[in-house]
Amino acid sequence: MPISAEEARTEILAELGVAEQQLELALGCLGEAFELLAVGAAERLEGELFRPIQRAYARAKRTRAGFAERVGLPAPTPERLLTGGASQGAKALVERAAEAAGEADRALSELQDSMLPVEAGDAELRSGLSEAREQLAGVERAAADFLRTFGR
Repeated sequence: MPISAEEARTEILAELGVAEQQLELALGCLGEAFELLAVGAAERLEGELFRPIQRAYARAKRTRAGFAERVGLPAPTPERLLTGGASQGAKALVERAAEAAGEADRALSELQDSMLPVEAGDAELRSGLSEAREQLAGVERAAADFLRTFGR
């Protein structure tokens, strides 16, 4: 049974909210890891992981807010997920950040692969999804490289 346009729009907003929530978690984890690292490793973490995730987060957030405004639906702020704290250590925080970024990318990918953005007829939505995913494209490998050389 086909879903209504409003149900489709609500689903799009929900999926964007999941991605936003996961990216916010990733940023929180990386922020805590940053504080635990030596200067060189912290700078690497910031450049290779934090910045691309931050750009993806900002793009996903703008995309969700803009779409909600264009379709006249509320876009409540997603519930904040807890990082688990610095006591886990930098390595665990980076691993958790990479997992969260991967979850966000999967949510965005599934949304892109569904026909919902096309059916919504919203070019800005489709563009925002693509741009957010582009920022996340190298994060998994960058996290693996960072962790492989962690502590050296």
